[in-house]
Amino acid sequence: MKTEGTPKMTVLHAPVGVRSIVSSLVAFFIVASSVTFLLDRGQEAQVQMVVEHGRQEVQVKVEAGLQEPAMRGTTEAGDATEEECNWSRGRWVYDNVSRPLYSGLKCTFIFPEVACDKYGRKDVMYQHWRWQPHGCDLPRFDATKLLEKLRNKRLVFVGDSVNRNQWVSLVCMVEASIPDDRLKTRIFNGSLISFKALEYNATIDFYWSPLLVESNSDNPIIHRVEYRIIRADRIEKHASVWRDADIIVFNSYLWWRKQKDDMRMKVMYGSFEDGDAKLDEMEMVDGFEIALKKLTEWLGDNIDKNKTRIFFAGSSPTHSWASNWGGEDRNKCLNETEPIYKIGYKAATTDYSLMAKAKSYFKTLEPKGIQVQILNITELSDYRKDGHPTVFRRQFVPLTKEQIADPASYADCTHWCLPGVPDVWNEFLYGYLMYK
Repeated sequence: MKTEGTPKMTVLHAPVGVRSIVSSLVAFFIVASSVTFLLDRGQEAQVQMVVEHGRQEVQVKVEAGLQEPAMRGTTEAGDATEEECNWSRGRWVYDNVSRPLYSGLKCTFIFPEVACDKYGRKDVMYQHWRWQPHGCDLPRFDATKLLEKLRNKRLVFVGDSVNRNQWVSLVCMVEASIPDDRLKTRIFNGSLISFKALEYNATIDFYWSPLLVESNSDNPIIHRVEYRIIRADRIEKHASVWRDADIIVFNSYLWWRKQKDDMRMKVMYGSFEDGDAKLDEMEMVDGFEIALKKLTEWLGDNIDKNKTRIFFAGSSPTHSWASNWGGEDRNKCLNETEPIYKIGYKAATTDYSLMAKAKSYFKTLEPKGIQVQILNITELSDYRKDGHPTVFRRQFVPLTKEQIADPASYADCTHWCLPGVPDVWNEFLYGYLMYK
């Protein structure tokens, strides 16, 4: 990542004496040259903020008070301690020098549902936004250092398609540093996808488990989003996949949201095999707590606190209701090209309470010395109404005539274009792994 330095001016104080006049003249020419240089750099910075948007040149619009005088680069290890700086509070800064961190068109392992530029998205502003925390910088991402950290280790992302979105992001972030295709592999094995950097013996996996415990949605391809059943006391089938991991990143939010107001779910106790199966119907949020309780119990009984680091990703907002930011709901996030600039913006449809529940359950592990670090990515993602694939992705089911006539009806405002927002989630993960 490139960081532009700001030219510094050194003021020399000439001694009073015979040569003071000559020294003053020299100092004058130095100052004049420096001022000219600074003016030239200022003009370059202004030009840099103008980006190509289709066939038009557009000036990035930033509300009063949000403009940044100079692009701040990130530091090797950040420039503040956790007590001094909250990474999750900040603003998006347009930066077409250090962003994107990789090319989506060149990433060997990118998935077609998030490869927006490949599938026709012409505006690329969404790739050039850098997250700037208030009062400090995120650690500068270094793929080689991360791979060295992961040497002979296994990192597993566990969750739904949004967590897979983050997994694809991290794979693209590191695979660009391995130019030899013979030294990297990707293997599909049912619910498990494995990326391996062979030179480092480093493994980065994704495992499909959208509801954490066993459920009727455990098939990554064939599942019913509207009708959900979880098995309250069954997690071992999933846990056997992540049991030996050195780092686990859990995610579970999207599948607990209601698709409609009266939506409920079923929780199964016992089993049909043993003849003691029992089904209870309950609210989605109650099912979420049952899954959290079982996960927490398993972690407390099985995790080696000296070996395994555990993360839980915060809620990833959707942008399906444009009225949240003053738009028309019928448009969803279609044709959005810039973030929301209002500092502290929180969409009315983003549920922050689920992460509070997760924290309360994970806190019960602390007496055992087990820490679960929350990746607090909700607010920073809430700003990015422009970051979704909408119609610029592979469609796995043929579109109907009605959908073609109304693009907003099938616009994906849930997942994220890559390069894009999930890269910042992984910068958080990198920062914790390397420096905290």
